[in-house]
Amino acid sequence: MSSENPTRRKILDTAWKLLEAGGSPTRMSDFARAAGISRQALYLHFPSRAELLVAVTRHVDAVKDVDARLAESRAAEDGETRLAAFVSAWGNYIPEIRGVSRALMAMQESDAEARAAWQGRMEAVRQGCAAAVAALARDGQLAEGLSEERATDLLWALLSVESWVRLCETCGWSQEEYIAEMQRAARRILLG
Repeated sequence: MSSENPTRRKILDTAWKLLEAGGSPTRMSDFARAAGISRQALYLHFPSRAELLVAVTRHVDAVKDVDARLAESRAAEDGETRLAAFVSAWGNYIPEIRGVSRALMAMQESDAEARAAWQGRMEAVRQGCAAAVAALARDGQLAEGLSEERATDLLWALLSVESWVRLCETCGWSQEEYIAEMQRAARRILLG
């Protein structure tokens, strides 16, 4: 990331901060003004708002080193260990991306570009769920009668940002309680 263009990085950092602040800067001109550049300069780096929003989600992942967070899950030697590590990695990442997720989720109803950015992010989470489920299936640990696709659907729903919001923000669960209960629920649902 050190070779990244400084203006591009400034735009991404600024857009990230604006999204986390929860305001309503949804136009390219809002992002440009906040970054202290012209709209034309912004468009040189991001030809569309959709590209900017997608780039922000990827930028957040890079800054927060999501690959390092997933390393334990990816290196796990058995399915059950991979599942527990994935639940922990993703579950502990949710509060760190809450501001961006809140903004994109709120915007997606009326904003196709925000919807595409958020759906892309959630598809990456689904792929992580699928990898954990595939490891369980490979080890013969997947519950009888549960297909990999259905198991992936269930895990993805269980680990949704919306579920975290309900349990941690609405019901007041601690982060530790959330991780422990999600690991326990995932094992009960998925393991044979």
